[in-house]
Amino acid sequence: MKKTHHIPAQGALALSLLAALLLSSEAAAEGCRAALGVCTRLIIPSLFPFFVLSSYCTALGLPGHLGRLLAPFAMRLYGISGAGASALLIGLTGGYPAGAACIADMEKSGAVTAAEAERLLAFCNNSGPAFLVGAVGVGVFHSVRAGLLLYAVHIAAALLAGLFFRRRFPGDAAEAPVFLDSADPAAALTQAVRRSVTAILNVCGFVVSFSVLLAVLNSRGLLSLLCGFLSERLGWSLPFSRALIAGLFELGSGTAAMEGLALTPPSFALAALLTGWGGLSVHYQTLSLLTDGKAKGALHLTGRLLSASIGAALAYPTALLLL
Repeated sequence: MKKTHHIPAQGALALSLLAALLLSSEAAAEGCRAALGVCTRLIIPSLFPFFVLSSYCTALGLPGHLGRLLAPFAMRLYGISGAGASALLIGLTGGYPAGAACIADMEKSGAVTAAEAERLLAFCNNSGPAFLVGAVGVGVFHSVRAGLLLYAVHIAAALLAGLFFRRRFPGDAAEAPVFLDSADPAAALTQAVRRSVTAILNVCGFVVSFSVLLAVLNSRGLLSLLCGFLSERLGWSLPFSRALIAGLFELGSGTAAMEGLALTPPSFALAALLTGWGGLSVHYQTLSLLTDGKAKGALHLTGRLLSASIGAALAYPTALLLL
């Protein structure tokens, strides 16, 4: 009996993407240029300093020192070590994926266990104030007040999401040792810069890749078709649907698609949803930072979904009352 060979689903998908890329080469090139512009204007200036600072502080043993101060609060509220709580601070100030980079560095150094690192990834990798206030508040809604309120909602959603993972995974933070030894400052800085260059290249690579994918889908009419379907079935405007779909893939593209939307409770909730989710691009950026450690990224995806849902639920009444 003659055997038949079937192309695996992944192979068929890869061939389909290759064909779409060849047929839409101009759109792909334009998407690549636009993404590189986003990287140079926003991502590298806002993230690279935090990557260096996070890696440098970890090498110098700062998570261990912070652990002494934050341990009672962190263990009581989230069941994490004080060293792990420092990742929450980095994640809420540095932006995606600075929190994940900090967690990966601490897990590799032994400051937190792999089990604790996985729980930390669920709620300590967040968008930062520079993006929320600058890109979304001012860039989309033309309002610093809206950006600050969005940042407050984002923080509240992350803190609330962390409580869910405490109840589900109690106690493993106690295994993590607290390291207080400091490395040589010059060697630590050299290592921090080297790691940060690799990390920022990974981040920009995924941003460009997903932006090109969206550009190709848009040129083939698939994005417009899906937007039209959602708008017709759910009564949303086409720009609203386009921003939602683009933001599910890549946060920068979703934010750019929101430009022109009025500052209303639904659009404010959409902004909270997209910034809380971060896009598939952020999830893959995070996975790329975990390749040298034992921690897995499954809880990161769960945490982003939870944080996005909580953020959207908080943002709607916030906009009704305060905007």
